[in-house]
Amino acid sequence: MPLHTPSFTEDLIERYKADPESVYNTWFIGSESRMKAFRAIRRGVKDTVDAIAARRFGNDFKGSLLEIVLNAITEQKQVFEGAAHPFYWKPKLRIPDIYESDANQQRFGAFLNACMGATTEAQLLKEIGLLAAANIKGLGPAVANILYFLHPTLIPPFNTAILNGFNALYGSRQKLGSWDCYLSMRETILETNAAHRNALSKDLGAIAGLLFELGNGRLVIPGNAERVLDGLAEKAAKLATRRHQQVQLDAKEESEHTQVQHMLIRIGRSMGYEVFVARNDRHRSCHGKSFALLTIPELPALPATADVFDTISLIDVIWLKRDLTMDTVSITCAFEVEKSTSIYSGMLRMKDLARSLTQPDCHFYLVAPDAREQEVMAQMSRPSFRDDAKDFPLAYLPFNALRQHCDAMCALGDDRRMLKKIARFGLQSSTVI
Repeated sequence: MPLHTPSFTEDLIERYKADPESVYNTWFIGSESRMKAFRAIRRGVKDTVDAIAARRFGNDFKGSLLEIVLNAITEQKQVFEGAAHPFYWKPKLRIPDIYESDANQQRFGAFLNACMGATTEAQLLKEIGLLAAANIKGLGPAVANILYFLHPTLIPPFNTAILNGFNALYGSRQKLGSWDCYLSMRETILETNAAHRNALSKDLGAIAGLLFELGNGRLVIPGNAERVLDGLAEKAAKLATRRHQQVQLDAKEESEHTQVQHMLIRIGRSMGYEVFVARNDRHRSCHGKSFALLTIPELPALPATADVFDTISLIDVIWLKRDLTMDTVSITCAFEVEKSTSIYSGMLRMKDLARSLTQPDCHFYLVAPDAREQEVMAQMSRPSFRDDAKDFPLAYLPFNALRQHCDAMCALGDDRRMLKKIARFGLQSSTVI
């Protein structure tokens, strides 16, 4: 297969990057939740591995820890839309056979565990080879979408659109369900990406997004022009409309997320707390008020590893209490605002914070739309969170209640206990907070 085709040019890359609604701009560099997803997905994979090892994984995708992982992946939208489908349990076909076959389930768990611990390309390829050799019915290269979030510089994502884009670009006939085809594609993708690294990224999500756009007809080259003209044009037009609608929806959700953060900043400051906002949100502003001017620039030092501290610094809003007599500052409240993104990943970030506090006197809140109350309560009721209620006191703040009482709390609230009056509690006792 030729490494450099006439179709793969710097001009193609520029067209891809210049489109404001391409996945490059709306997902790869334009998504606030993308980087947050990596640690949450990795944590979810670890939980899945542990559940399989303890033989409490279950015999269905629904309700499993693997479902949480795939939901966090599909929330990335666009490139990963439909990534969960290959893992749905299809009883009539007995695929993928990791739900009823204990041996296959253990093999899959061992594979995920080994890939999490892998530090070299050779180790990853060895594990992929062992999984492929196991011939687990229905379990194919869709697993690469999980591996991408573990090793984004070594494993490219994979789906039908990416495959079609690859075949159009290279004039090849690679097949969807074949590990051999995926590995062959991967080699060419890595070589091509290395040749155009300065225009793309070390992270293979960028070039995978380009192939995705070729596969769905948003980018046209000689290799896919005939398909676009013969039947893909209508599909591409519908896709473009849907993409535009999604971009508008994302902008609306981002705006609402920013407004909720601003309310929490206002309330915290009015109660006398110093406020920290997620480091990737400091550039934001709301109603003409800059977050950078309303909040402190960095968190106090915590007894946490560098990667955990980076995760904590992505928590949407944190309130801090300064003791002038002791010249100390402590974290007193943490808030994760989840408009449409994973409730689970936000909870994990706050749990990381809880484990890093030497004095467990912080209150934790999930702030989400009223329509997500049932989902929030279900996540809060998971044993891994419920059993930590003493050190990880968690409650739910509905958007509407926060909006309704924001001004009153700013005017009359004296400390964090005011939040308890509008918060909702799951199976944890409200007396914990």
